[in-house]
Amino acid sequence: MQARPSIYLTNTLTRNVEEFTPLVPGEVSMYTCGPTVYSYAHIGNFRAFLMADTLRRVFEYNGYKVKQVRNITDVGHLTNDTLSTGADKIEEMARREQVTPWDIARHFTDAFLEDTKRLDMEEPACMPRATQYIPQMIGLIERLIEREYAYEARGNVYFDVTRFPRYG
Repeated sequence: MQARPSIYLTNTLTRNVEEFTPLVPGEVSMYTCGPTVYSYAHIGNFRAFLMADTLRRVFEYNGYKVKQVRNITDVGHLTNDTLSTGADKIEEMARREQVTPWDIARHFTDAFLEDTKRLDMEEPACMPRATQYIPQMIGLIERLIEREYAYEARGNVYFDVTRFPRYG
């Protein structure tokens, strides 16, 4: 088997350029953020998606087997991002358009997927939707609160970064 060329990436935690070493030799697992499907994605949104697609292609070109997962956020993005308050953006759009939140999520998911095809992006191995994992999210949040890694404040739950020394 031929040796793979070295790939160097900037580690944003250490701010150093470091050689990439996969956790499993020859394999790369990528979990990347996908769209919040309450409106059309714009070029600013696609910058992140295209960067992930480019990185995936670099790994594949260099002989790695890549499994990419890109989520679809179809619930839980609030109208006031900075204060963790407000209504869910998909619910707000559904109210304005007089359709269901599912209709809004489906429409903008389809539009996003069409845009990825136009941009010749690779399809991920899977695209889980947030609504498919709500019980698991609640369970994880409850465990974090029980173990004092998260706390509630004014109806919201926050991760306590002081309890995780390696948090960067």
